[in-house]
Amino acid sequence: MNKPENPSGYLFSKRYSNYVFVLLFLLYMFDYIDRMVVTSMFTSIERDWGITHTQSGLLVSAVYWAIVILTFPISILVDRWSRTRTIGVMAIMWSIATALCALTGNYVQLFMARLLIGVGEAGYAPGGSAMISGLYPLDRRAKMIGIWNAAIPLGSAIGVLLGGMIAVKLGWKHAFGIVAIPGLIVAVLFLFVKDYKTVDLSFVDKSNNTVKMERKDMVKEFLTRPSVIFTYFGMAAVVFVTTSLLTWLPTYFEKVRGVPQDKAGQMASIVMMLAIVGAPVGGILTDRWRKSRDNARLVFPAITTLLAAIVLFIALALLEGPAQYAVLLVFGILVLMFISGAAAVTQDVIHPGLRATSCNCRCGTKPAWGINGSYCYW
Repeated sequence: MNKPENPSGYLFSKRYSNYVFVLLFLLYMFDYIDRMVVTSMFTSIERDWGITHTQSGLLVSAVYWAIVILTFPISILVDRWSRTRTIGVMAIMWSIATALCALTGNYVQLFMARLLIGVGEAGYAPGGSAMISGLYPLDRRAKMIGIWNAAIPLGSAIGVLLGGMIAVKLGWKHAFGIVAIPGLIVAVLFLFVKDYKTVDLSFVDKSNNTVKMERKDMVKEFLTRPSVIFTYFGMAAVVFVTTSLLTWLPTYFEKVRGVPQDKAGQMASIVMMLAIVGAPVGGILTDRWRKSRDNARLVFPAITTLLAAIVLFIALALLEGPAQYAVLLVFGILVLMFISGAAAVTQDVIHPGLRATSCNCRCGTKPAWGINGSYCYW
């Protein structure tokens, strides 16, 4: 196993760790740009190809179904082969798939290209979370994961904004080609990032012997962690709501509020953009609260998610006009405040050799994990 290159708890030097983090952030941003650019172009695609709202929605669902089906097997590959190379290859794949969307001639071809985007993106979030957990010391983990997850609303907002603007001025197919290029460049750069060996899959048995994990032990590692299981369900529920909102908010503004296509994309992108504030602030507050409350990474996401749900209900069910939009802006801040703590929980309590599979390790709890003092040895 590889030890951190310095005694501060960083995997590499602080400067190089930050460089890798910037690349991870950019890749996550382009991930969501490529994923969400289609949402503000639904009207144009429906007009050109005569498809329904349901078919438009399936262009987004295709990405997520591919992710759901392939996340677990690809995450195992990320953990056991190479996190850096796997991430680079996946990013190249989803960038090329996005560019292929610009060359499609019918709905089926576009659907298949979107499905391929999901294949490329399937293991990125688990791999990225695992790398950040290794790059930074334990006391900075939630904060850095929070900053990293700010790429989700930023990428979504940019994708929705560019999609609507380019569709109006150049045609919707051009949007796919334009957003694919920068992601491809960053993906190639990531192939040259230093690699590192992940933790051996072993544990200490009752006789205090180090034993290599078998498949049943890996399954048990997840099933015996209630905090991880319930966090998974909570995150899935939130993602269901936020994805629906990200997908249809531009269309809602356009069809229900009568806003022009390009302006509808701008309004929706501002709501999404505000999560850039919520995600890192949530991470900072969670890390601070954790100093006085051990389960802060569980409680804080529960509180902020409840508040976000109440605010969204008020906006959509009770308000309209400028007041509705103002409350949606508040929702934009609250909606991703949960992600830092929730993602850190999945890393805190799972064997570090399975961090990508879990998509989160807690140093100092299992000596067989390669832990000495406060440092995780990778």
